[in-house]
Amino acid sequence: MYEDTIAAIATPLGEGGIGIVRVSGPEAVEIAKPIFRAKNKNWTAAGSHRLFYGHIVDRAGVVVDEALLSYMQAPHTYTREDVVEINCHGGIVPLRRVLELVLGCGARLAEPGEFSKRAFLNGRLDLAQAESVIDIIRARTDAGLKLAVSQLRGELSRHIFSLQHKLLGLLAQLEAVVDFPEEGLEESAAAEIMVMSKDLLSEIEKLIKGAETGKIYREGISTVIIGRPNVGKSSLLNAMLREDRAIVTEIPGTTRDMIEEIINIRGIPLKIIDTAGLRETEDEVEKIGVARTRDSIGRADLILLVLDAARGLTGGDRSILESIGEKKSIILLNKVDVAEIKIEQGEVESLAPGSPVLWISAKQETGLSELEDTIVDMVLGGRAPSSDTVLVASLRHKQALEKAASHLAEAINGIHGKLPLDMVSIDLRSAWESLGEITGSSSTEELLDRIFADFCIGK
Repeated sequence: MYEDTIAAIATPLGEGGIGIVRVSGPEAVEIAKPIFRAKNKNWTAAGSHRLFYGHIVDRAGVVVDEALLSYMQAPHTYTREDVVEINCHGGIVPLRRVLELVLGCGARLAEPGEFSKRAFLNGRLDLAQAESVIDIIRARTDAGLKLAVSQLRGELSRHIFSLQHKLLGLLAQLEAVVDFPEEGLEESAAAEIMVMSKDLLSEIEKLIKGAETGKIYREGISTVIIGRPNVGKSSLLNAMLREDRAIVTEIPGTTRDMIEEIINIRGIPLKIIDTAGLRETEDEVEKIGVARTRDSIGRADLILLVLDAARGLTGGDRSILESIGEKKSIILLNKVDVAEIKIEQGEVESLAPGSPVLWISAKQETGLSELEDTIVDMVLGGRAPSSDTVLVASLRHKQALEKAASHLAEAINGIHGKLPLDMVSIDLRSAWESLGEITGSSSTEELLDRIFADFCIGK
């Protein structure tokens, strides 16, 4: 337990019906007493996990706001410390005034993520569970939320603990052989440890392979809509969003800057960007837009190239197709609702081998379901997880797994090369420690600071 008490605004700043100031630490109740005038004056004696009505007052007794105060007694709280939460009106001014009063009574302003850090250090959450809190907050789709909640419930942690437990069993077996060489069991033990190490390596590699899928659900796919001016890029964005987000006119060059939105495609967050049309132009503003478009192509995970089916391929179209290179892309032949189609699918396919070519009408919203199916197939590559699949979604977790796999591979190579088993044990222990970085059983203060610095203040 910490000796100091921290406080922060736990709700987003801005106007809202309710705002919360959270206080956690040994002095949480004593700090709240002088500023909370409750209808039930003996609210501290009424017991834990209750809600009390009253007013927040300053030192002169002037009412600052009407409020509800919740009192939660350690250890049955988020941080396993005494916690007081003041629910007042959600404006910037009342929240700031309440926080100032709390700090004036002896609390310290919390650092980013410090409530979750205390929950971890006080044993309520392991590190993987604590990290899932920020993933829940940032989830863009139901699938992303489900993955984060699964991690908060400890499903990934239990899998990692199981792997660590098996490694400890290997280490115990290995050290027994080393300590009692007279038994002559080294050769048979080495063969058994080799088999078990390979099984563990296979389990870890399975988690690593699933990390790309987890990352997709957690972070989404950066997708760029490109093409020449007036081919229907903005119409496609509006059709996929089911709303008029981008301006659509018959005038080429309407979109001069990038418009970014999040679209939920079968549980996958698609960070989709409508860009300026690619063409040579003398307009200085449009030039900037075109330059940004070219830059976004380089950073995109997926490209949606829109071509005008009512025209044949132009030199500009061919240039754009060549600029894509080997980027993951889908070619969309738009405006199939027009009377005469002049574009040739075979010619497009020859210029973009390997890229799916689809016929659509952004205006009539034709072909969008097929487009969504194609996006899911390309992004997941047949790796759609089953309900009982444990997915790794964090790059940090993936890197820790890769380190563990590397150490296990070294141990296997050492046994195969007939190295002394006490040297093999070094690699096995390193694999155990690498897995511990995920749950926090072998974390450093520097690692913790880096992780919780990404959290918002108040969480």
